[in-house]
Amino acid sequence: MPDLLLELRSEEIPARMQRKAAGDLRKAVTDALVEAGLTYEGAREYWTPRRLTLDIRGLDARSKDVREDRKGPRTDANEKAIEGFLRSVGLTSIDQAHKHSDGKKGEFYVAHIVKPGRAAEEIIADILPGIIREFPWPKSMRWGAASREPGSLRWVRPLQSILCLFGPEVGETVVVDFEVSGIRSGDRTVGHRFHAPGEIRVRRFDDYVQSLERARVVLDADRRKDIIRADAQNLAFAQGLELVEDEGLLEEVSGLVEWPVVLMGEFEEAFLAIPPEMIQLTIRTNQKCFVTRHRGQGALANRFLLVSNIEASDGGAEIARGNGKVVRARLSDALYFWRTDQNPLPDLGALEASAARFGLDLGKPLDQRMAKLDALGVTFHAKLGTQGARVARIADLAEVLAPMVGADAALSRRAALLAKADLTTEAVGEFPELQGLMGRKYARLQNEHTSVQAAIEDHYKPQGPGDRVPTDKTALAVALADKLDTLVGFWAIDEKPTGSKDPYALRRAALGVIRIILENELRLRLGTLITSGDLLSFFHDRLKVQLRDSGARHDLVDAVLAGGSDGAAKDDLLDIARRVAELGRLLETEDGRNLLAAYRRAANILAAEEKKGTRVAGAVDPALLVEEEERVLSSAVEQAERELDEALASENYASAAAALARLRSPADAFFDKVLVNAEDEAIRANRLALLARIRAATQRVADFSKIAG
Repeated sequence: MPDLLLELRSEEIPARMQRKAAGDLRKAVTDALVEAGLTYEGAREYWTPRRLTLDIRGLDARSKDVREDRKGPRTDANEKAIEGFLRSVGLTSIDQAHKHSDGKKGEFYVAHIVKPGRAAEEIIADILPGIIREFPWPKSMRWGAASREPGSLRWVRPLQSILCLFGPEVGETVVVDFEVSGIRSGDRTVGHRFHAPGEIRVRRFDDYVQSLERARVVLDADRRKDIIRADAQNLAFAQGLELVEDEGLLEEVSGLVEWPVVLMGEFEEAFLAIPPEMIQLTIRTNQKCFVTRHRGQGALANRFLLVSNIEASDGGAEIARGNGKVVRARLSDALYFWRTDQNPLPDLGALEASAARFGLDLGKPLDQRMAKLDALGVTFHAKLGTQGARVARIADLAEVLAPMVGADAALSRRAALLAKADLTTEAVGEFPELQGLMGRKYARLQNEHTSVQAAIEDHYKPQGPGDRVPTDKTALAVALADKLDTLVGFWAIDEKPTGSKDPYALRRAALGVIRIILENELRLRLGTLITSGDLLSFFHDRLKVQLRDSGARHDLVDAVLAGGSDGAAKDDLLDIARRVAELGRLLETEDGRNLLAAYRRAANILAAEEKKGTRVAGAVDPALLVEEEERVLSSAVEQAERELDEALASENYASAAAALARLRSPADAFFDKVLVNAEDEAIRANRLALLARIRAATQRVADFSKIAG
C-alpha cells in the first residue's frame, strides 16, 4: 500500500508551538482522509524549527465505491412529485429508477446511486489546501505582497515550500499537485540554513530523512533531545562536572536547532555567591543554557552548557565567548538584586506604622519588605482588600490552625507575617518564579527559626499534582491558612469556578488543602474553619477528583458522604478518605460484592413495601422468627451491630467493613430459604424489620444505594 509524505517548511516556528502544531497537523490530515473514505496503517509527525513533517504509511490507493438507495414516490404519483425526485437524485429519466414494492404501500420508485471511489492523490490534493489555510496557530501573520489581498494566507511564520509525495515503498512516487497562496507543492526541500541551503530532491520518507541528515538536519525532535543530553553530559564529565538536568529547557532548546552542537562557556567564580536557583534561572531564562555542578558535591560550577545550531570553524570558541559575555552581564544584575535585597530600605520612617501594625522589626531586611508591602497598599483583589490585609488574615488563621496541626502558634504567626514579604524584593521582581524560595533565603540570613524559613518557601505548595506537599508543621499551618483564606474570600464575593473557567486557581487551592490533609494525615474539621456549605460541597467534589486519581471510585465518595451514621463527620476529609478506602477494599472481595447484592435485595423489598404502606415492625421480635435462617440472620445482625459500635467508635474502618462482610453468608441463606412477604401479617412485618436492620447497619458505614455497578 502507498505512503504519503508531507512537509510544510517555513521560517522559524517558535519552539513552544512545534510539538502541538505537528500533532495538530497529523490529526487534521488523518481525520480528513478517514472522512473521505481512506484508511491507513500508521501516521507519525516530526518537527524542526523550520518544518512540520507528516509520514503516513499504508494509505489506501483510492476510496471505495459507495452505493446509496434513495426511495422515491409511488409509481402512480403525479408528474411534479416524480420530477422533484429525479432532480434530487440526479437522474434525467424515470426509466433510470427502479420499481420496488413493500406489499403494503404498493409500488414505488427507488434510485440506485453509485458514487465511484476517488484516487487518493485527488483526495489529498482536495483536503490539504483547506487544512493549511485554516491551521490553528495560536498566533499567525501575513507577509509579502499577497498580504494586501483579502483572504491571503496566515501562517505562524512565512511559509516557504510544500513537499507532498505519494507512492509505494518501492518504485516511483508522484507529487500530489496543489497550490496554496501561490506556493505549489513539489518534491523539493532544503537542508540546514547555513550548512546546506541548497535544494534537495526527495522521493520518499526514508531518503528524505537521510538527505536531511547529510544536509545537517536532524528531523526527529526526540533524537535531537537525546543528542543534546548525551553531548552535554559527556562534555561536563570531561571537565569533572555534571549536567544539572532540566527537561523543560531540553524540550525548548531541541526546538531551537536543527543540528545541535553543545558547547561550554564560563563565568567568574565570584558570581557563585548568588543563590544557585537564581543563577540557574538567570542563565536559563536569558540564554537558554544549562548549568553544571561539581561532580559528587552538589555545588554549582562556574561553567554552563549552550546549544548552537552550527558547527563553527573555530570549534565554537567565539560562540561560547559571546554567550559568556551575555551571561556575565545578566549575573551582574542578579548579584545586584541579591545584595540590594539584604540592605536596609531607604526612608524607614514611612514604614513605622505598618511595622507597628504587624509587630515587625525594622532592623531586619525581610521585615522591612513586609512593612513596605503593607505601606504600598498593593491590591490583592478589589473586593478582598490589600495584600497587607490578606497577610493579617492569614496570620490570624495560621495561629488558629497551629494547634490543630501540631505547630507552634507563635512560629506559625511569624512565618505567615513574613511569607509574602519577598514579593517586594528585587530578586522576585525580576524572577517571580522565585517567590517563597527567596523569602526563605532572606529569612535564613536574618536567623529566623528553621520552621519559619521552611514555611515561607512551602506555603505556596503544592501548586500542582506533581508538586511536593509541605511536611514541616509550621509550614502546614501557613500553607493551609493561605489556601483557605483564598477559598473563603472568593466564595464570600461569589467568585467561584464555572465550567472550565477558574481564573483564581480555586480548584488548585482546594486540591492543595486536600493533599496537605491526606498526605500528612491531619484530622481537621473544615466546618470549624469555613461557614459556606457550598464551599464544603466544593471540597467534596475536589476530594472525589483526588481519590479517583489515586485509584478510588468516585461513587464510593458519594456513598460515604451520604451514609455514615454515629456522628460521622462530613467535613473531616481524612476520615472520609479512610472510609472510602476500606469500602473499596470490601467491594473488591467476593463477600463484599455479595453483601452489596444482598443489601440491594433487602433495600428493594423494603422500598416496594414501604411505598405500598405495608407495616414494618419497629423492632425485630425474636418470638416471631420461625425459620432457622431468619434466626441465624438476626443473630448475625446483632453481632455485626455490636462489632460496628466498637469499630466505629475507634475509627477502625477495616474492622467495620469486616463486620458487614460477615453478614453476606446468613443474608444469602435467608433470601434463598425464607419468604419475606409471609401471609401472616405479623411475621411479614417482623421480617421487614430484619431487612431494615441490615439496611441501617450498612448505612453506618456508607449509603450502599449510591454505589454503582
